[in-house]
Amino acid sequence: MESGFRTASGEAKSSFGDGRVYLERYLDKPRHIEVQLMFDTHGNGVHYGVRECSIQRRHQKLLEECPSVVIDDKTRDAMGEVALKAGRAVGYQNAGTVEFLWSNGQFYFLEMNTRLQVEHPVTEMVTGTDLVREQLRVAAGEKLGYAQKDVRWNGWAIEVRLNAEDVFHGFVPSTGTIQNLRMPGGPFVRLDLGLYRNMEVGVNYDPMLAKLIVWGPDRAQAIARMRRALQELNIGGVKTSAPAALAVLEHERFQKGDFDTHFLESLDLSQQHTEYDALVAAAAAIWRHRKATRKALAQDAGERAGWTERGRAREVQ
Repeated sequence: MESGFRTASGEAKSSFGDGRVYLERYLDKPRHIEVQLMFDTHGNGVHYGVRECSIQRRHQKLLEECPSVVIDDKTRDAMGEVALKAGRAVGYQNAGTVEFLWSNGQFYFLEMNTRLQVEHPVTEMVTGTDLVREQLRVAAGEKLGYAQKDVRWNGWAIEVRLNAEDVFHGFVPSTGTIQNLRMPGGPFVRLDLGLYRNMEVGVNYDPMLAKLIVWGPDRAQAIARMRRALQELNIGGVKTSAPAALAVLEHERFQKGDFDTHFLESLDLSQQHTEYDALVAAAAAIWRHRKATRKALAQDAGERAGWTERGRAREVQ
């Protein structure tokens, strides 16, 4: 402790000219919980409940959900009120997010993000509020037009960030050209994406390619819908974070809600590596077989219709 204090103080002194050091409380098995806010230019503000963002690696989120299994209505309202007080204290306007750490039934202020965050769609799915639209209304000088009592929550939503990363080799960046592209669909499945076939994926920008969001009437059904959606997903040419998200969703502890910010890093994804590679190889073989079959059938149909690769072969009566 004494050595660590001296090191930290020395770094602070040389970098900022102030060697003072303060201590923070150690939180055991913390969870990352955040509150979505919106303030207009007339002094009105509301919160839209909480999001659970504990599935993360190196403080980078992979999976978010709304609401949280550990936050009851009373705690949600208390966190929301604290978040609103923080916004009012600085005269905040626009969308914003106050982040908290939660541990053993207590929550602690972490920071405020003065923007709309990547995970905002899960809040939209549960509250039925278009947060981007609300931003534009506030920026245009309009009043929110509703109070906190008017905000309602319905069901459960989960979002998975689809990043160009090789999860089986330490989440290193994956580059290449998007080839096969099949995105899931169906009721209550939403895609926010920025990729297309033949798109080049490099290392110069953020690795996120798309966001996959689902809604269900309860958490179990939302998990089942996300698992199905990820199993339908096919992005060829680069590796993505989808296998890691699927491993999380299928884990018993996650399904029970027993996890913290270290959960993803505790998983041994190498165990799924061999099985995943076998599935990929099988899928590729099936795809090649179907492609060859379609080509043969098309050629046969053309010949039967009187066409060859060189043109018209005979007169068709």
